Amino acid sequence: MALGQISRIVPAFIALFALSACVSEPGHPGMNSGTPKVQSSSSAAVSQPKATLVAKDTPQPRTATYNCADGGMMTIENVGTAIRVLGPDGISEELPASPAGQNSRFGAAHDAIVIDGREVLVMKGNATPIPCTR
Repeated sequence: MALGQISRIVPAFIALFALSACVSEPGHPGMNSGTPKVQSSSSAAVSQPKATLVAKDTPQPRTATYNCADGGMMTIENVGTAIRVLGPDGISEELPASPAGQNSRFGAAHDAIVIDGREVLVMKGNATPIPCTR
């Protein structure tokens, strides 16, 4: 009698296990979200736009001048593993990459500059960060 029950339960568990492998995890891209998606014939003919180069994907030029939100201007020269910053007061300061080996974050002591495409965020000591654009 126990063998008869096992022989009926085992195929049910195998079927349940096989079906559970077909269920997607919620939140994964490309998986069924639970709502059916109907594609009309007019939208099927429309192709997706090609990817374009966004301004923040452009490499940092060797020398660039930035206009800052506080009304000042600064020139940043990329010198490889560091940048040389020429402020509106005419003082030049060199900031190394921080951490070393990358080309978007530079800093020394309490000063830092983060470069993101055409934008720069300047952080000095205990002052409010200043956004700048080229």
